[in-house]
Amino acid sequence: MSFFICQNCGFGSASWYGKCPECGSWNSFTEKNDFSESKKNTKEPTKKISITSLKSIKTSEKKRLKTNLFELDRVLGGGIIEGEVILLTGEPGIGKSTLILQALKNIKTLYISGEESSEQVKDRADRLNINLDNFLFSNDLQIEGIIEGIESIKNEVKILVIDSIQTLYSKNIQSPSANISQIKETTKILVNFAKKNNIAVIIIGHVNKEGEIAGPKSLEHFVDAVLNFEGEKISNYRLIRANKNRFGPTDEIGIFEMTQNGLKEIDNPLIFLESEKNSQPGKAIVGTVEGKRSLFFEIQTLVVPSILPVPRRVIKGLDYNKVLLLLAVIRKNLNYSLDNYDVYVNVIGGVSIKNTSADLGFIASVISSFKNKPLIPLSLFIGEVGLLGEVRKVYMEEKIIQEGKRLGFKKIFSNKNLKNIKDLIYFI
Repeated sequence: MSFFICQNCGFGSASWYGKCPECGSWNSFTEKNDFSESKKNTKEPTKKISITSLKSIKTSEKKRLKTNLFELDRVLGGGIIEGEVILLTGEPGIGKSTLILQALKNIKTLYISGEESSEQVKDRADRLNINLDNFLFSNDLQIEGIIEGIESIKNEVKILVIDSIQTLYSKNIQSPSANISQIKETTKILVNFAKKNNIAVIIIGHVNKEGEIAGPKSLEHFVDAVLNFEGEKISNYRLIRANKNRFGPTDEIGIFEMTQNGLKEIDNPLIFLESEKNSQPGKAIVGTVEGKRSLFFEIQTLVVPSILPVPRRVIKGLDYNKVLLLLAVIRKNLNYSLDNYDVYVNVIGGVSIKNTSADLGFIASVISSFKNKPLIPLSLFIGEVGLLGEVRKVYMEEKIIQEGKRLGFKKIFSNKNLKNIKDLIYFI
């Protein structure tokens, strides 16, 4: 009996397809002869499972490796755990390789690169003034050869870096590198190696803004931590977040500024605001909390009459669907019809706000632009807005308010003095 398998996603079928119904790739099916027979021959014998009590298991606290970047350690929960597998994702060219070189310069590291040659990596390190004494390099990309080669130096190396997972391949998979079958197989081998030898592995993967590239997204359940390095290439600021972290928090955030000398760590909560605290229509300052730190962002909104049958909604830095929802809340509760207006939204600094505490500030900026009236100078907005227009208390609101007062904000709008967005119109 013949069986056909898609070499791109692994979808199986009893008949051949020109186009894979699972992943949509063309001419990717290959025939596997005597599939059922080979399954019988390779079937493992039944083995009785061993059962033990969790209470009787002795646990030991694993050592953390401190990197050279406190902001990265903050996100990881204090450093890199021995044997931990970390997936570092982000758009191509955002600065992932620079982050790795700066963070690991004091830790013995084997750097496997299929993206750049050894000369290119060394040139970048020299430009950033990074000492390469602790770095070993290879551009061999067969995963079996990598594992065999590191066996001889595994007592010296603390971290293995793969840049990037799309370039690796396994000799046991009959498909080109970068497809889903190769990516999954090589990752499984890396995870087994890390756990067996207590060597941390950092896997770099490219993901676009929407996270639509199937490769790295499909690996999230294999690894211990998923770090997303984000920011606009035209902006100097970069954020690193943990979308998953088995050994630390997932609400912390690391902030960097990209300079000519590499990434510079930022601890100023007002870094994304202008030095001149002027007030203009459509401009609002929002306060959020990320982990244990308070941060402040500037939202700018432009509401202008539209000449299009369907008005435009251009949004950067906020969730698109959440903005549409809040615009509907404005229309329902304030009776402001924005159906004939284009709405442009931007978070200054090229960063994204994930926290719901920015809802109130966004609505204030929309009203301010719509009425062409600036908000109260040195005002701060903190609050989540519900579908009925109510302003809700947010996580660690008191801490944000205290930090806002310390930094000089004169008027702070929150659940304490606003119960509904209708109350905003008295201040604008």
